[in-house]
Amino acid sequence: MKNRPLLSRINNFFVFALLTVVVVGLIVSSNFLIKNLREKEAERIKVFATAIRILQDNQQKSSETQELLFAILTENDQIPSILTDENKQPFLFEGSSRNIAKEILANPNELNKLITKMESHYDPFEIEVANGDKQLVFYDNSELLNNLRYYPYFLGLFILAYLLFSFWFLRTIKKTDEGYLWAGLAKETAHQIGTPLSSMIGWIEIMKLDNPDSDGVHEIEKDIERLRTISERFSKIGSVPELNDRNFNETIQENYDYLKTRISRKINFTLNLPTYTVLVPHNKILISWVIENLIKNAVDAMKGEGSITLSVFERNKNILIEVKDNGSGMTKQQSINAFKPGYSTKKRGWGLGLSLARRVIHEYHNGDIKIAQTEVGKGTTFRIILKKLV
Repeated sequence: MKNRPLLSRINNFFVFALLTVVVVGLIVSSNFLIKNLREKEAERIKVFATAIRILQDNQQKSSETQELLFAILTENDQIPSILTDENKQPFLFEGSSRNIAKEILANPNELNKLITKMESHYDPFEIEVANGDKQLVFYDNSELLNNLRYYPYFLGLFILAYLLFSFWFLRTIKKTDEGYLWAGLAKETAHQIGTPLSSMIGWIEIMKLDNPDSDGVHEIEKDIERLRTISERFSKIGSVPELNDRNFNETIQENYDYLKTRISRKINFTLNLPTYTVLVPHNKILISWVIENLIKNAVDAMKGEGSITLSVFERNKNILIEVKDNGSGMTKQQSINAFKPGYSTKKRGWGLGLSLARRVIHEYHNGDIKIAQTEVGKGTTFRIILKKLV
């Protein structure tokens, strides 16, 4: 049972590493594809520039050759390009530019800025025409290629969002399954306790007829009532309890009085309650169960000898309940795993007490429970935070 968190971390790390390799692989392959497309576009512009050079030759050309050259020029319907002289002054005759907005062609300043931008991305192709002059063909990425540059990042973000959603979804399912498991276990326990408990109640009534003033009978009655309370606690797990109780002082005091008579006399058990009445909407049976779990954990941590302080105090709009002991304390790893179902440092522990306590506080009372302080060899302080009745 105690090795499960380690195995779970190993599995999670393996899945994370695998998915990271997949994402990196997709990004690298996408970048390779984009690089290949850039090279292809550069080759197309080179052919485009060659066609311009041939058209400007003074040599006689057949009609088929001219048609082929014009087809090459008009085939470029995506890559922005413009023809200039060797001083980078653009030609504005028809066919000297491709895929450039008319507004830019009509504005010399904007056109010069575009040519400068094109040159910063790619070196222009140089054409030597028949009279010995040189011309330059400037070009830039097509709109498709510009959009594809962001594709790897959008892909990575999409995969990341998908993984986060999957993680959240699977974790939600896991929590739901665990909730049903613990609720089913609790209700079955309540059912199993109920049968012998009913029989015991019948027998105690018969014993009271024979000896109604017996101290032993009274003590058995108390224990039967306690068993009935325990059974009722388990039966409430999995259902939404009613928070009909208000007087928090009374609940804590009753809990303290009961536990004080049942823990070792070697333990100095003290209670600090406010002098005024604290009003908190709560379920007395479940809150008592949580306090009892924390006290029993403290007793186990001290091996039956030491001091426990149960304190209730107000902070802002919250009521805080602290259970402080001077027992063995916890390591950092133990404190991280303390509330996980099935985790226990005891040889005979099931690891259910703190996980159920957390469920009672979080889900049923909309509060919080945590380890406020712990140190190995010095003790631990558990803290419960509940909203007070305004």
